[in-house]
Amino acid sequence: MQTLSSPTATFSTGITPVVLLVGSIALLILGLQPLLLGQLFSARIVTLEGIGLVAMGEIVALGLGVVLTDLFLPRRRLWRVVILASLAVVALDLITCNVRGDIPITLVRAACGLVEGVLVWLTTYVIVCSHNPERLAAVFMVVQTMSQALVSTLFAALVLPLSGWQGGFVALAALSLLPCVLIRALPRQFPAMREQPIPGIRWSIAGLLPLVLAFLQMAAIGAIWAYLEPLGNSFNLSQAEIGTVVSEVLLMQVLGGIVSVFTVHRFNTVLVVALGALTLGGIGFALMQLTQIDFVLFTGLFALFGFAWLFTMPFYVSLALQVDPSGRVALLIPAMQLTGSASGPLAVSLAVDSDGVGIVPAFSAAFSVSVLTLTVLGYRWISRRTIGGEGV
Repeated sequence: MQTLSSPTATFSTGITPVVLLVGSIALLILGLQPLLLGQLFSARIVTLEGIGLVAMGEIVALGLGVVLTDLFLPRRRLWRVVILASLAVVALDLITCNVRGDIPITLVRAACGLVEGVLVWLTTYVIVCSHNPERLAAVFMVVQTMSQALVSTLFAALVLPLSGWQGGFVALAALSLLPCVLIRALPRQFPAMREQPIPGIRWSIAGLLPLVLAFLQMAAIGAIWAYLEPLGNSFNLSQAEIGTVVSEVLLMQVLGGIVSVFTVHRFNTVLVVALGALTLGGIGFALMQLTQIDFVLFTGLFALFGFAWLFTMPFYVSLALQVDPSGRVALLIPAMQLTGSASGPLAVSLAVDSDGVGIVPAFSAAFSVSVLTLTVLGYRWISRRTIGGEGV
């Protein structure tokens, strides 16, 4: 028998902005990866193949850290755990400055991801315990993306040009100290949730399809996002121009997330998923066909990329709820999206060589075409809402 946690605890309203900020700090690396990984590659600290390994290692470890924290972390004196986790992130960021090579960098960043998962779990816990978790989760998505956009802009304009990749990780370490300052606003002990039994899941095509689609679409996004700086370099863009593109993508994510908050219940879910895949696939195909590109065209493509990224994400949760109104499948969507965003760069890293990154858009386009194809072919199972008769 499986269990589904249901909130019984309530927290003061003053805690909410604190935990949203703590979670946003823990997830800053998601917005900084293109800049920092590109700098590591330019400095020959990691190889082109290693970019995918490092990106995958930290993201997968972050998700694993959330799961392990939920399973094993005691609720008593959680504020001490947050302090230790923050200090561990700081230490690992500083250690990153002193290691070289694909495997050592991957191991250090994976360890950092595990500890960052503790801080992300804290934010998730308070969101789930809130009176309106869906709305607060959407707010957190926008807040964390805005934080990433602001910090990446500062990194691209000031930190990296003045102090290089090592200065970038030192600055990230300094930011990771903030939860230690904010910790006084948190309760000394977090109450536990009660457990409610739910029936076991019997999988079918309808139940699996939203998970597969979420995985593939984030693989398409992650493939390009992790290799953005080498891709920009291949089109002869300057570091300042690439930094501008990264900030632009994050700002367009914010816009896409805000729009999705107001439209996720209004638009046809299957149609949005299909159009999102078509858009992202089209961006990949467009990049494949170009041998030279100007800055305006490049930024235009990636502005659309950023908007489509965050706009479509909530619709995968909506799709999962459409085939399973109980929410059992929807609970797995974030995990599949996180895994997909790490698997995309990994797939690219296995095929890319030192001659260039021309294959990156091809991988992204292939993942998106897979989403579009499966959405069209799977529409019959989705529309039947088989959860009532056949099981998930």
